Amino acid sequence: MPSFLSDQPQTVVERIIYQVEKAIVGKRDVIEKLLVALLCGGHVLLEDVPGVGKTMLVRALARTIDSSFKRIQCTPDLLPSDLTGVSVYNQRTGEFEFRPGPLLGNIVLADELNRTSPRTQAAMLEAMEEKRITVDGTTYPLPEPFFILATQNPVDFEGTFGLPEAQLDRFTLKLRLGYPDARDEIEMLSRMGDAAPLSQVRTVVLQEEFAALQKEARAIHVDEAIKQYIVQLTGATRTHPDVALGASPRASVALMRASQAQALMKGRSYVIPDDVKALSGPVLAHRLLLSDAALMSGKDASSVIASLVGAAPVPVRRHAAG
Repeated sequence: MPSFLSDQPQTVVERIIYQVEKAIVGKRDVIEKLLVALLCGGHVLLEDVPGVGKTMLVRALARTIDSSFKRIQCTPDLLPSDLTGVSVYNQRTGEFEFRPGPLLGNIVLADELNRTSPRTQAAMLEAMEEKRITVDGTTYPLPEPFFILATQNPVDFEGTFGLPEAQLDRFTLKLRLGYPDARDEIEMLSRMGDAAPLSQVRTVVLQEEFAALQKEARAIHVDEAIKQYIVQLTGATRTHPDVALGASPRASVALMRASQAQALMKGRSYVIPDDVKALSGPVLAHRLLLSDAALMSGKDASSVIASLVGAAPVPVRRHAAG
C-alpha cells in the first residue's frame, strides 16, 4: 500500500470516504463528521432508530484504517469485566494473568450502549478520558489510537438506560443518520447482490499514517478571536434560561479540536468561524440539560444551540498562520 504522507489531507479523506460509501449510501455529511472526531482523537455517539445503518457505518470506517477493531454488543446483563477484562489464576504458574477485554482495541464499537446497565456504562469512563483502564488495582494503558464509536437507540425506546451527563460529556460528537431518501434506499437495495457491501470496503490508511494526520490536525492554527468565539458560545449555554446544565470546559476543547480537524479536511491551515458554526450542534447539543419548562414547551438542545450560534457576533477573519 503506497504511503500518502506526501499527499494532501483532502486526498486521504476522499479515499476514506470513497471506501465507506461503498457500504453506506447518501450519508456523506455524517461520514465527514465521524472522520472529524477520529482526526481529533475523540469519541462519537450515534443515536437513531434500529436498522438505519449505525453499526454498518462504524464497521466500514474501521475497515479503512489499519487498526485493531473490537465489538461490544451491549445487553442488560453485561458486566464491567466483560469490557475491561479479568485477572485469571493460572494454576501452572501460581500467578494471576490478565485477560484483556474488548476495550483494549484501537477502534471499539459499543453497540446499543444504552441497553446496558449504568454500572457497566461507568466502566468506560476512565477509558474514554484517560486512555487507560484499571482492573484489580492494576492500570493498563490503552493502545494508540483509541476511539469509542457507540450507538444507542432513542432514550424513549423500551429497555434503555439513559447515559449519565459525565459520560455524554466524553463523547466529542453526537450524530444521527436518519432514514435514507427513496433514491438512496433503492441504490442500497441494488447493492445487495452476491457480496455484502461491507466486504467491498478496503483498508486505505496505515495506522502510522493516520497518526500523522492527527498530528497535522493538532497543528492547525486557531486565532485568538476564534478561541474567544468558541468560549462565547459555550459560555452562553451556561446562562441560557432554557438550560439547566450548560456545556463544560471540556466542550470548549472538543469544539476547538473538531474545528481544527474540519479545517484540515477542507485543505486549510487555519480555523474559520464557519468550522465552529458547522460543528457547534454535534459537539454541544448532547452536553446540555434543558430545564423542565423548556422541555414542556417542546424545545430541544439543538434548537438552543442554533439560536445561540445565530445570535453570537462572528469574529472578523484576519490573516491565517501558515
